[in-house]
Amino acid sequence: MNIEMKYVYGPVPSRRLGLSLGISPIPKKACNYSCVYCQLGRTDKMTNTRQLFFPVEEIIREFDAFLNKNVSFDVVTIVGEGEPTLYLGLGKLISEIKHRTEKPVAVITNGALLYDRDMREELKEADIVLPTLDAYDEDTFKKINRPHGSISYKSVIQGLKDFSREYEGELWVEIMLIQGMNDDDASLEKLKKILKEISYDRIYINTPVRPPAESDVKAIDNERMKSAVEILNGISIELLESEGFYSDTEDDLEAVISIIKRHPMNQHEIEGFLESRKCSDIRGIIDNLRDDLRIKVINYKGYDTFRLK
Repeated sequence: MNIEMKYVYGPVPSRRLGLSLGISPIPKKACNYSCVYCQLGRTDKMTNTRQLFFPVEEIIREFDAFLNKNVSFDVVTIVGEGEPTLYLGLGKLISEIKHRTEKPVAVITNGALLYDRDMREELKEADIVLPTLDAYDEDTFKKINRPHGSISYKSVIQGLKDFSREYEGELWVEIMLIQGMNDDDASLEKLKKILKEISYDRIYINTPVRPPAESDVKAIDNERMKSAVEILNGISIELLESEGFYSDTEDDLEAVISIIKRHPMNQHEIEGFLESRKCSDIRGIIDNLRDDLRIKVINYKGYDTFRLK
């Protein structure tokens, strides 16, 4: 009997992590930020209260069912459709996953709750933690990340510093650079100064490659990226390669929808995915996606990206 996957998805290609088996322990768009560049759109469930949104046992039951399919993956990534550290069962979830697989467990987080000592203890169970650092002061923090009213930039940065000193796993900091907001040399130097007080293993530098929440958000150009890589001594995510998408859903249309529910795909990615499944009517599937009322199609950088509304 097939179990409908509500929490486990993929594997999906990750340029940092390889083939990533995703686990989403939170409702769609439940977050304590509403970042201007978010590929899922604006946050509509803004909260900074940790909750046990779903039973850990339900999520693990799905994970066990997936493992029985013997599908290859490189890492289990707790990320989902909002901020995963808001999940009150995070520590137990990580522990249960690690009892079942030797593959590393990663958590992609905005880092907002790192000031919470209890949450930090839970997060320490992960093998890789990827927090975000986009801002260098309170003003840029509010402009780019648009946090919940109870969160201050000072507390977020102090939490990141504290966690970096306590954590024994791999800490990979990601910086999202946006044209005209935090990409000039002065901003990069301020970020560099903050990074000197953080103990990390890697710096990944990104720029919006999928349609952002706000239409005026623009990606930086290649020259700016080269400057940022040099100043911050980081790695440009755009230069990394990734493998293909996967879904065990038999119906081609529903297989695409099962992926874009959490990971928006552009038209070329959809075509490549359908080709890998030997789909005989790729054009028909894409036309159906365009007509589907559940899906929003956004033209960005000259091609269409599909995401769930």
